[in-house]
Amino acid sequence: MKAWMEKLEYLLGLGGIRKDIALLVISGIAVALSLCDFRPFPFDMAWVAIILCGVPIILEAVIGLVTAFDIKADVLVSLALIASVCIGEDFAAGEVAFIMQLGGLLEELTVARARAGIEKLVHLTPQTARILEDGQERVVPAEQVQVGDLLRVLPGEGVPVDGVIVSGQTSINQAVMTGESLPVDKGVGDQVSSGTVNQFGAFDMRASKVGEDSSIQRMIRLVQSADAGKAKIVGIADRWATWIVVIALSAAALTWFFTGQIIRAVTILVVFCPCALVLATPTAVMAAIGNAAKHGFLVREGDALERLARVKVIAFDKTGTLTCGTPQVAAAVSVSGRWTKEQVYRLAAQAEQLSEHPLGKAIVSCCRRELGGELAPVDSFQMLPGLGVCAQCEGLQILAGSPRLLAEHGVGMEVPSEAEAFIRKGCTVTYLAVDGQFAGFIALADTLRRESAGMVGTLAGLGVRPVLLTGDHENAAGAIASQLGIGEVRSSCLPEEKLQAIGEYQAQGEPVCMIGDGVNDAPALKKADVGIAMGGTGSDIAVDAADIALVDDEVKELPHLIALSQRMMGTIKGNMAFSMSLNFLAIALAITGTLNPVVGALVHNAGSVLVIVNSAFLLKWRQRRPEAEAPGQK
Repeated sequence: MKAWMEKLEYLLGLGGIRKDIALLVISGIAVALSLCDFRPFPFDMAWVAIILCGVPIILEAVIGLVTAFDIKADVLVSLALIASVCIGEDFAAGEVAFIMQLGGLLEELTVARARAGIEKLVHLTPQTARILEDGQERVVPAEQVQVGDLLRVLPGEGVPVDGVIVSGQTSINQAVMTGESLPVDKGVGDQVSSGTVNQFGAFDMRASKVGEDSSIQRMIRLVQSADAGKAKIVGIADRWATWIVVIALSAAALTWFFTGQIIRAVTILVVFCPCALVLATPTAVMAAIGNAAKHGFLVREGDALERLARVKVIAFDKTGTLTCGTPQVAAAVSVSGRWTKEQVYRLAAQAEQLSEHPLGKAIVSCCRRELGGELAPVDSFQMLPGLGVCAQCEGLQILAGSPRLLAEHGVGMEVPSEAEAFIRKGCTVTYLAVDGQFAGFIALADTLRRESAGMVGTLAGLGVRPVLLTGDHENAAGAIASQLGIGEVRSSCLPEEKLQAIGEYQAQGEPVCMIGDGVNDAPALKKADVGIAMGGTGSDIAVDAADIALVDDEVKELPHLIALSQRMMGTIKGNMAFSMSLNFLAIALAITGTLNPVVGALVHNAGSVLVIVNSAFLLKWRQRRPEAEAPGQK
C-alpha cells in the first residue's frame, strides 16, 4: 500500500506540502458533500476522505506497532476511524481523517516557515567561480577552488569562497551572514565571506577558506543539524501519549460494558486522541528555532533551547565576545612642551607604519581614521622583538615601545601617573621618544561592543546572572566588568580553569550558559549546559563545540534568545495543559452521551489546530522589554 501511494504521488507530480494541500482540498469537498447527504456515487462521499487521509494514518499506526511496538497518537486515531466505520458513522470517520490532515498540514507549514529563514543559506552558495590564471579568466565549479587561488568577482555575483581582497574597491551585501541592511564598503586587505553578494565594483580576491571550511558551508552544517525531534520535552509528550492510549481504551471498554452503547465508546476514542499533545510540541520548538534564526542565531537542536530556558548563570568570555577583539587607541598623551598630543599620535603612527605587531597596526589605522592625511614615509625601520620599533622619519629618530626600549637607548623617563591610571583600567601603553627625549605615550584598549552594556543590563530582568571568565589579566578584566556592572569576575583563566568554573556553578545546581569565540573557550562551551559561539569572529573549533552560533556577533540579541526559550517552554506547557484539559472534558461528555462521534471529532481536532496555531505565534514573537543603553551611548 505504501509503495502504491508513492507511485500515485509520483504520477500526480505531487509531494510534501503540495500533496497535503491537494489531499486536504479533495477530502474537504468530500466531507462537505457527505454532510449535505449528496451522493453522486453509490457510496457515502466521506469514504473519499477516509481513503485519502485515513488509510495513511492507519498504515503508519500498523507499521509502528509491528516494527517497534510504538504506541502513539496514530494508534488511537486509527481505532477511532475503524470503530466509526464499523458502526456506520462514515461522516465521523471522514471528519476525523480530514481534520487530522488539516492539523498535519498546519504543522508542516509551520515547520517549513520556521526553517525557511535558515535554509535559504543552502541556496546562496555560488555554483561557479572565476579563477584568474596568467591574466585570463576561467569559470570553474565553486567546489574546485583551492586555497590560494586568485579569483575575480563581478558586480552582482555572489562571493564563491572566503578570502581577502587583493585589488579593487566595492560594496558587499552581507545581510545573509550579518543581517546588516546596508552594503559594507570593502577594499584591499578586507575579508569577504562566501554567500555574500558583490554590489558594485569588480574585485580580485585570494581564497583563504574553501569548500566545507567556508563561512556559508559552516552555517549550512548548523542548519542541517537543527532537529526539533531531539528536544527532551518531545520525548515526554510521546510517553504521555502512550499512557493516554491505554486510558482511552480502558475508558471506552468500561463505558461500553456499563452502558451497552458502543457509540459512546467510539466517541471516547475519537475525542481522546493525543494528537494535540504530540503535534504541538515539535512545532513550538521549530517555530522558536525559526524565530532565533531571524535574530542571528543558528540552533543545532531544540534541546538547546529547552536547556537555555533553565539557565541561571551566563558566563562570558571577554575578548571578541563582550569586546570587539581588536585594540583601539584610547588616548594619546604628550609629556613634553615640544610636542602636542596630536603630534605624538602622528609620530607614533609614522614609526609603526611598517610594523606587523597588532598594537602597531592599531596605532596606524586609528591615526589615519581619526587624524586623516598621509603619514610621512619612513627612511629606516627596525623591529625589536619584545621591545618595540626604532624608525627614522623626516630627520627624527623615533622610538615606540616599552620603557625598557627607551632605557636601552639612553632615554631617561619615569612612568607618568596618567599612564599608570590607564594601566589600572586594563589598557596597554606604548611609550614614545623623539631624538632621545621622552615625548609621550599612546594608550590602547580592547573596546567594548556598543551593545554589551545594554545587553548585560537586560539579562538581570530575565533572572540570569552574568559572570566574566577571561584569560586577560586582572586589571583589564576588572575594568571591563565595572563598565558592564558584572559582579563576578575570574581573570587569567586557562582553558581548564574555565572548565572548572563551569563545573563549580553546575555543582551548585545552577545551569550555565557559556558564550565565547576562541579555541580556548571550546572546552567550556562543551561543558556548559548551553554553549553559544560567536559565529562571525569565532574559531571553527569554538563554533563546532557550541550548541548555538551567533552568526552576526550581535550580542544585543542574546536577551531575546533567552526570553524566547522561556516563552517556548511556556507555550509548550500551555499547549499540553490545554490539550489534556480538553481531552478530559470531552471524554466526560462522551461518557454521559452528550457528545456523539461527529461533534467529538470536531471538538478534539479543533483543539489540535488551536495549539498548533498557538505554536506558530512563536515565529514572530519579539521581546518587548527595551534594552538599556550603555553610558554615553545614544
